[in-house]
Amino acid sequence: MCLSSERTTGQISLKGSNDTSAPGATATSGPSSGSSQRSQPSRPVDGFGLSGTSDLPDPATHAYRKDLADAALAGRVIASHYADPLVRHLVADATFLAEPDEEDGVLGTLGSGDEMRVLDISRGWAWGYGPDGRVGYVRAEAVGV
Repeated sequence: MCLSSERTTGQISLKGSNDTSAPGATATSGPSSGSSQRSQPSRPVDGFGLSGTSDLPDPATHAYRKDLADAALAGRVIASHYADPLVRHLVADATFLAEPDEEDGVLGTLGSGDEMRVLDISRGWAWGYGPDGRVGYVRAEAVGV
């Protein structure tokens, strides 16, 4: 059953439910799912304030971009999405690059069988941690399943 809220004058009711936000006596016996007391405002979690200057981890050894970050970095960096790296082994030799561009930023060469902890495979590139812990890109066809 899908619950949706409907706005009515003076109270809020849930479609498919007899519960409302209005205080008062109920015709049924038993506990009500509502509360007659006001709830306390939520308090910020210690150690997760978003104020002051950022102290970002080294991007050469910590995988994060604006659109995606290693789930282990949640709370340290802000990204649209977080993912756990998946262990994959290369099926072919590949150039390990700092950026998805074969003309720029060669970090080294990875061999067939080398392990890579992959966070993203898209647009012909795999992005993640190389065997030495550095973050970079290889051509997607070099990554096995």
